[in-house]
Amino acid sequence: MITTLQIKELRDETGISVMQCKKALEEAGGDKEKALIILRKKSGEAAMKKSDRALGAGVISSYIHGKGTIGAMVELSCETDFVANNDEFKALAYDIAMHVAATNPEFLKYDDIGANAMEKAKEVFEKELAGKPESMREKIMEGKLKSYFSERVLINQPFIKNPDATIGSLVESAIQKFGEKMEITRFVRFSILNK
Repeated sequence: MITTLQIKELRDETGISVMQCKKALEEAGGDKEKALIILRKKSGEAAMKKSDRALGAGVISSYIHGKGTIGAMVELSCETDFVANNDEFKALAYDIAMHVAATNPEFLKYDDIGANAMEKAKEVFEKELAGKPESMREKIMEGKLKSYFSERVLINQPFIKNPDATIGSLVESAIQKFGEKMEITRFVRFSILNK
């Protein structure tokens, strides 16, 4: 039997609707950790279903760190002004801007990595593959490239406030919560170099 307290705790932690939390807890047999996994899985599915919708609204959020030597701006787009004007949506954009200021990602998505950057990384890792069996080289190279670039791709980075979630999974959770497509459209980071 799922209690109201269990549902409330899961809702408070995720911000997802009472009904979705109840269904996830029922499916997980009352196990909160399993329910969280179910909700994360469903948020990814919800994001895929909404991927072809048009983005017509959003916010630009900024974050300036410390004494004003590092700053970032993020454009987080969504479908409607109703969501764009929501305080939780604005807070998500702010958190992503703070994350960008802290981690300095180079790319928004894996697809944004240019051929030149990919080739340079391959050249470096090629030396490490010397002596490895030919049949395993491609797989090893793929793993090395994925690991190297995942640290530089914004949506793949672990969120600085919660390393268990990536920036991409935060956006997917927001899609599930608000019920409409959203995505990080672009970002920029500024920093005053110490001379």
